[in-house]
Amino acid sequence: MILKLNESSLLEACAWLAERDEALAFVLQRYGPPPLWAREPGFSTLVHIILEQQVSLASANAAFQKLKTLLGGLVEPEPFLALGDDALRQAGFSRQKMLYCRHLAQTIVNGHLHLPALSEQNEEEIRYTLKQLKGIGDWTVDIYLSECLLYPDILPKGDIAMLEAFKVLKKLPARPIHDVFLAGTEHWRPWRSVGTRMLWHYYLEARKEL
Repeated sequence: MILKLNESSLLEACAWLAERDEALAFVLQRYGPPPLWAREPGFSTLVHIILEQQVSLASANAAFQKLKTLLGGLVEPEPFLALGDDALRQAGFSRQKMLYCRHLAQTIVNGHLHLPALSEQNEEEIRYTLKQLKGIGDWTVDIYLSECLLYPDILPKGDIAMLEAFKVLKKLPARPIHDVFLAGTEHWRPWRSVGTRMLWHYYLEARKEL
């Protein structure tokens, strides 16, 4: 059975990581523990994560809130499929993200994907299942695993805020490539999802001080 993150294990993991990494010890001492950042699994959140691909969280959230308004507050596959291009464009969807989210919705409506069943699968099976969908790659799957299914040992591949925080805290000349980042966080196992949250926490809190 997979251990899942919760508020208690998050705090324990922060203390454990701080003992093993000076940069994370600094984050914990200065800003305290990060939020759990748990998100409800399902279609609605996966659409939100797709909207977050390669844009700021603020702009993605603005688009998602417009979508919720269009759908009366509940983002479900069948009502989503009823929305036309103009409505989605005005909500902030790019042409590609319309395609990705419609493909996701259609796959669910057709019965070819049952998102609740992912909680019964292991990480490799979940990755395989989700990456069969248009527009869903490693980063999107990593965020779903880490924040929706609360897997404790996930590093979201290529996450800009995570890598930028790591660069600053470790005093690197540039954001590390993925393999370098993997090597530099090997000692975070089995709590890399928590290490990531600590980096995000630092990224958000340090920007407030600028």
